[in-house]
Amino acid sequence: MRRHTLGPGPVRVSELAFGAAGIGNLFTPVGEEQAEQAVAAAWESGVRYFDTAPHYGLGLSERRLGAALRSWPRSSYVLSTKVGRLLEPVPCVGDDLADGFAVPATHRRRWDFSAEGVRRSLAGSLERLGVDRIDIAYLHDPDDHAEWALGEAYPELERLRAEGVLGAIGVGMNQAELPSRFVRETDIDVVLLAGRYSLLDQRGLAELLPLAAEHGVGVVIGGVFNSGLLADPRPGATFDYAAAPPEVLGRAMELKEVCERHGVPLRAAALRFPFGHPAVASVLVGTRSAEEARDAAALLQCPVPAALWAELGERGLLPPGVPTPAEVG
Repeated sequence: MRRHTLGPGPVRVSELAFGAAGIGNLFTPVGEEQAEQAVAAAWESGVRYFDTAPHYGLGLSERRLGAALRSWPRSSYVLSTKVGRLLEPVPCVGDDLADGFAVPATHRRRWDFSAEGVRRSLAGSLERLGVDRIDIAYLHDPDDHAEWALGEAYPELERLRAEGVLGAIGVGMNQAELPSRFVRETDIDVVLLAGRYSLLDQRGLAELLPLAAEHGVGVVIGGVFNSGLLADPRPGATFDYAAAPPEVLGRAMELKEVCERHGVPLRAAALRFPFGHPAVASVLVGTRSAEEARDAAALLQCPVPAALWAELGERGLLPPGVPTPAEVG
């Protein structure tokens, strides 16, 4: 599997990244053995970039991912986690499903984008992961804390990178506007952009992706299936974690029809599409089983003919000017 460098630094990520929210019991439980097998199958498929966060399952994702990766040399893979939410123990009085995870509510999340908060968060992540270093640290969802993150958390990440503690630093969000500000005003290496550069949503192209290319910032794209609709477009499917509006569902069905006419699964086209832009270094897929890990790797290798992208443009399913993989080789 090909690898791409993030920014000017030493970190090189595989084109396909393992998103570990699923093995942190996102929405529904995943067993220990299933989680371990998912990571192993991704590894066997060539994945060498693994992403997690304290937020995912109140630390469960980090613990499981670290345990599963222990079989391989630390220098052989790239590991990212996130800062901005500190986990604080509380008496357990229920579950964490209100925040999306099927785990006991043994901790509460507290927003903290201070320099001390960054250090505490990374120390906790290192302990849960059981590793001696983290390659990439993302500022996680600073939507409502932009000035705090820019003024305190980012400078601390920059110091840690200068000291060699971190290989790369960035911001991870579900919007494209604030990450664009980070690209303009800071020296980040990477943006993790979820759900805003897909076959159904190209908002990342308006400013963020061109800026990233101009500044030499790598972009990791998450949410290429827009929470499920592009994986299986049908009535009742979700788009950005809510029921897909009729017009969006209709577009997804048209996308599927064109893909099938060219002999390409819609999921394969959705996975390959972001690589049309030169700023995109990797696509991150949330994975919760060995079957899903192998499927994502196989789909990424599926040939997508230039004629498919051309027809999507002709039918207005992709806007004019959207770069496609055929255009960049």
